[in-house]
Amino acid sequence: MRVLIADDHALFRDGLRSLLSAHGIEVVGEACNGREAVRLARAEQPDVVLMDLTMPEVDGLTAIRLLRSEVPEAKVVVLTASDDEDDLFEAIKAGALGYLLKDLKSERFLELLEGVAEGEPALTAGLARKLLLELGRSHDAGSGAGARASGEHLTDREMEVLELLVAGTAETRQLAERLGISQNTVKFHLRNILDKLHLHSRAEAISYALRHGIVDLPEE
Repeated sequence: MRVLIADDHALFRDGLRSLLSAHGIEVVGEACNGREAVRLARAEQPDVVLMDLTMPEVDGLTAIRLLRSEVPEAKVVVLTASDDEDDLFEAIKAGALGYLLKDLKSERFLELLEGVAEGEPALTAGLARKLLLELGRSHDAGSGAGARASGEHLTDREMEVLELLVAGTAETRQLAERLGISQNTVKFHLRNILDKLHLHSRAEAISYALRHGIVDLPEE
């Protein structure tokens, strides 16, 4: 995995680079602002960009939008001290595949980062809950009966997978453990769900399922 770090704090970049390098992850560049992050991403074509939000010149949100159009193959994960809900929602809408807080334990951070390389969203349970609640607020309850038909072509197992995604189980390994099946079988079901609903990512599947009433938002 090739990673680009974008953060305006040199000491934090140093520590993060050391952590990643110690676990065999190649750091291909470091940027101190969003403008430099976009420039380096164009030049280095990293697999993952770890992006802070508050940076000089060009902030993280603007950089995410630029990366989405200029380096769409790069997966952006926000790594920030801000647990503000608006920052979370705006980052995901801008195109980030994940949103992690800087106080996250290193073991959990590395585990989530590994999932990102496979296209899995990087969200801790608490932040995933906030995101799902926001999506639930935008769900049109009145369209439930008609919209549920949009999931009628899903098999029972595919519905189980989708329900677990909405409940906050987003990692392939966790889905496999919950369902008692292999990770390859989980990936097979996920591909079928995305194909049948004409979607491109697990985050889109969660949003679609809530918006169209295919799966109800789980209670606290």
